[in-house]
Parts: sequence; C-alpha cells; structure tokens
Amino acid sequence: MSNENVQVHTPGGAPGYVYEWLADQLAARIEAGELPVHCPLPNERTLAEEYGVSLGTARHATRVLRARGLVVTVRSKGTYVAQRPATGG
Repeated sequence: MSNENVQVHTPGGAPGYVYEWLADQLAARIEAGELPVHCPLPNERTLAEEYGVSLGTARHATRVLRARGLVVTVRSKGTYVAQRPATGG
C-alpha cells in the first residue's frame, strides 16, 4: 500500500500530503531562481533520496509541478523548468 496519499505532518510541521509539501519545496526553488528556466529538474530518484521520501511521492510531486505549469517533461530526456509566460501590463 502506498503512503503518498496519507495525510501526515509534513517536514515543515503542518498537516498535509507529503507530495504537496515536496511540490511546494520545488516550486519555491524554481521561484527563487535556484532552478532556472530550462534547467533540468533532478530526477525522481535523486529527489526521493534528497528529501527522504518514497519514489512514488517524488513522482507524484513532479506530476503536481507539471499540472501547475512549472515544469515540462520530455520523454527520454527528463523534466525541465518551464518557460513562464510573461505577465504584461
């Protein structure tokens, strides 16, 4: 049975899903410019090891980032930080 959909106290101490916490951590790194546009995201296995989560949780977090439009996945190439649309006025 997978634990990725179990609500827990995340490493930040707040209740929530671990995959959401991980997606938020990665989104913050993207927003801060630590992971710039077109930069490859660490692979899911590396993310799982770095953050101490399961591979399934890392995969789920990557799907969340894709749904948010923060990353794009190129088959057989990897996952990259997406170009953000310009907000103009």
